[in-house]
Amino acid sequence: MSAATLIERRTRKLARHLAGKTLRFVTAESCTGGQLAAIFAADAALGAHLERGFVAYSIDAKCEMLGVFRKDAERGGAVNPEVAAAMATGALGKSCADIAVSMTGFCGPREGREEVGLVYIGVASADAVHVEDFHFGDIGRRNVLDQAVAAALQIMIDAAS
Repeated sequence: MSAATLIERRTRKLARHLAGKTLRFVTAESCTGGQLAAIFAADAALGAHLERGFVAYSIDAKCEMLGVFRKDAERGGAVNPEVAAAMATGALGKSCADIAVSMTGFCGPREGREEVGLVYIGVASADAVHVEDFHFGDIGRRNVLDQAVAAALQIMIDAAS
């Protein structure tokens, strides 16, 4: 199944899970550059559930906007679980949302020793912070971005259930 189809199916499923609920999300995106928030904005059923979105692509943006520790951000090009957790926690703290979802990863092309296709997705709520790692492989920049968004949508479905 293509990532586009997966995104479409998960978007519809998330909308069904959120119907009648007041749950609100905040996104903190690096590698995906706002794609996840754009999905919410484009869908009338999901729009009311997007409290706000942060695009923090650079190390400076992650530190200044979301409170990521510079030492963590400078390690591994800001692609590590500590950064994903801090991005989610920072976004939650700077919003009125119930759940924050963050993404940081290497989408390619390779620029050294990084693992192309490695993406960390963080989720924060008032009760907990959790980070998952995904290894999509060197499948092309666009495909990594789409797979990361699809994975984040599934995490949001789980959180809304």
